[in-house]
Amino acid sequence: MAPTTEESKPEAMVTDPAGGPANPKAKKLKGSTEKKKASDVDFDALEKQIAALRAQGAGKGEEALAKTVEDLLALEKTYRLQAELKATSMCCVAIVQVCFEARQWKMLNENVILISKRRAQLKQAVATTVKEAIAFIEQTPDEATKIELIKTLQSVTEGKIYLELERARLTRRLADIYESRGKIEEAAETLQEVAVETFGAMAKTEKIAFILEQVRLCLKKQDFIRAFILVKKVTPRAFSESRLASDAKAAEDGVDKKELAMDGTTAAPPDEGTPSLEELKLIYYRHLIAYHVHEGDALEICRAYQNIYDTPSIKSDAAKWTEVLKKVCWYVVLAPSGPMQQSILNTVYGDENLAKLPLYEKLLRIFVKSDIVQWTDVESQFGGEMAQQEEIFGGKGSENGATFKLRVVDHNILVISSYYDRITLRRLADILKIGEGEAEKYLADLVIKKTVTAKINRPEGTIVFGEKAKPEEVLTEWSGNIGKLLDILEKSCHKIHKECQQYKVNVPSML
Repeated sequence: MAPTTEESKPEAMVTDPAGGPANPKAKKLKGSTEKKKASDVDFDALEKQIAALRAQGAGKGEEALAKTVEDLLALEKTYRLQAELKATSMCCVAIVQVCFEARQWKMLNENVILISKRRAQLKQAVATTVKEAIAFIEQTPDEATKIELIKTLQSVTEGKIYLELERARLTRRLADIYESRGKIEEAAETLQEVAVETFGAMAKTEKIAFILEQVRLCLKKQDFIRAFILVKKVTPRAFSESRLASDAKAAEDGVDKKELAMDGTTAAPPDEGTPSLEELKLIYYRHLIAYHVHEGDALEICRAYQNIYDTPSIKSDAAKWTEVLKKVCWYVVLAPSGPMQQSILNTVYGDENLAKLPLYEKLLRIFVKSDIVQWTDVESQFGGEMAQQEEIFGGKGSENGATFKLRVVDHNILVISSYYDRITLRRLADILKIGEGEAEKYLADLVIKKTVTAKINRPEGTIVFGEKAKPEEVLTEWSGNIGKLLDILEKSCHKIHKECQQYKVNVPSML
């Protein structure tokens, strides 16, 4: 006899004395078998009802329009209290569209606010209403009406996490309007009201673009401190080579790359007109350059240009990388001497593209090699190129010419300090081809910055390079030298004793 399968074998029900099932597996959960109750709303009939109400007030004056809106609000209330999402959203959208078609902008604003504040209002219905109203912004008759509608939608979206993306985009539109009117301060303050770095639904590229727009407006109104605080919200890791390569590949394949939100879900696609990640990288470093030019930090400017130079779109265009590499060379030379400056200097000097710019290769060779150079010779070689670099040596950068001379003199003093332990001030001035007072000033500046360790004896007119050794250092060095001497003496005695035993030579004892 064939065994009975589980499907064909009936399950025996054993009941307990109380009459309930004794086997707990036989008892099934109520919720597991019940299906979600389907909506009993006839959406086709509802759509016809809404169309009929809209037809009653179309083109028949304000009273008829008000009556239509009132009827639609009553219909919306019916479905809202039943928690019918789709039906409620249809009624809300119809109300907004009726006001728009009648060009009653004031009534449109009032009803958008009214819908958002109604009792037990559904979040999705509010979101649908706001998105529908946003589509009407560009169709407003004048700028004042546009601003009023944007501010209305801002008040509705305020404090609603599910509408944070719409609020950010509305705020940026309002800031653009203020900027077009020349109200830079108002535009900057408006844009700073929104902290997009905490928005989970916004794509990373759009977040970066929004923050960089805040930075741009702060720089435009000369608020450099706030601009630096804002630009620090974007980390250079956001423009890593792997991310740039990934975005470039997606663009080549024609695939829309989907970004993840903070909660792990797919983020909303960036707003139309949002720059690519590579373009945002260039904008980011140009903002940093603007800030560091104001601060006069040549080393940071050089680092920013170096990051721009490493961007694929710049390296692929000879005209672009040539200009950027020239600026990297000038600013690394203008930066004060230090470990990071020397590291960048040697890195740039080893770049293969520098060989295509022989004049700039010669410029960097001056500071890489440990040779003394005369300022007059440097000025005659690079004076013409300095005049062409108007952005660096002209306008606000006019003082960079004097800084360049200072860096040449600093380089010569560093070279002298590596060869001399003691030198007279007159001889130092003679080597540098400058006056004694000027030579003393340059040397004192380097000593204050701790670039060079030296002491100037003004009565004798002498300079001593190097730091005086501390007593414990002298004692440690002496102890080390004595230890080495004893090691050598012990090895010598051992070898002498070995030779004497080998050749059977008697050495008289020293005792």
